[in-house]
Amino acid sequence: MLCIQDLHVEVGGKEVIRGLTLEIKAGEVHCLFGPNGSGKTTLLMAIMGFSNYHITSGKILFKGQDITSLPVNERVRLGMGMSFQRPPSIPGVKLAELVEICKTKGKDILAMAKELNLTEFLERDLNVGFSGGEIKRSELLQLWAQWPDLLLLDEPESGVDMENIALIGRIINIILERDGLKVGPQESRVLVKKRRQKSGLIITHTGMILNYVGADRGHVLIDGKLVCSGNPYEIFRFISERGYEECVRCACLPGGLHE
Repeated sequence: MLCIQDLHVEVGGKEVIRGLTLEIKAGEVHCLFGPNGSGKTTLLMAIMGFSNYHITSGKILFKGQDITSLPVNERVRLGMGMSFQRPPSIPGVKLAELVEICKTKGKDILAMAKELNLTEFLERDLNVGFSGGEIKRSELLQLWAQWPDLLLLDEPESGVDMENIALIGRIINIILERDGLKVGPQESRVLVKKRRQKSGLIITHTGMILNYVGADRGHVLIDGKLVCSGNPYEIFRFISERGYEECVRCACLPGGLHE
C-alpha cells in the first residue's frame, strides 16, 4: 500500500526526516511512537504532499505509483486520507458542506453523523467553537465519508475524554475494515485479515488508541530516523516503563535498527 524509500524531508530549511524507509502492506495498521520534535507529524505531512514539507531525496510509492511529486489533491483522489492533530477552524464553511465534498458514492452523511454524535454540528462552521473531542469526531466524519485506502491519523486520542475514545476507536475500525476484531496485545501479531484491504499509519503519544484499534506493527522515530520496529504493544510497554531515553541508548548500540 505504501512504500517509503530513504526519505529526507526539510521544513524551513532544516532537515527533519533523515533517511527513513518504511513499508505498509495492504490491510496492515502501523503505529508510530516518538518524543516531541522527533518528526512524526512531518512524516505524515510529507506523505500527504503538503508543500511546506520539502522532500530533498528519496521516494514515496502509493499502491505501486510514485507520488513523490504529486500535489495533495491528487494523492487524495488516489485514496489517501488524513486526520490532523490540530486542524484549522474555517468560518463560513459548514461541516455538512465539507463532508458532502468528501463523500464517496453510497455514504449516508446523516447516519454517519448520528453514529459520531455530530448531527447538531452539521450546520455549524467547521471546528469553530468545537471542543477537542468534537474536532476529532468531525475529522473522522470527513474521513468516513471519503473512505480512503490509506488512513493517516495524527494522535487521534489527543484531547478526547474517556467517554469518547471508545467511539473514536470504533469508527476508526470501521474505516479500516477492522470492526468486530478483538483488540489487545495477544492479537497484535495474528489478526484475522478477513476482507481487510485498507491500511493505516497512526501517531500516538499516550498509546491509549491501541486499546481500541488493533495494530500489526510499531515503530519508534527519534531525530528523524526509525530506530526500532516490532510488536507495537511490546514497544509501547517498553516506552511506558523505561522512556524514550532508553530507546535513544538502544539506537546507539552496534547494529542500529533492531527488533
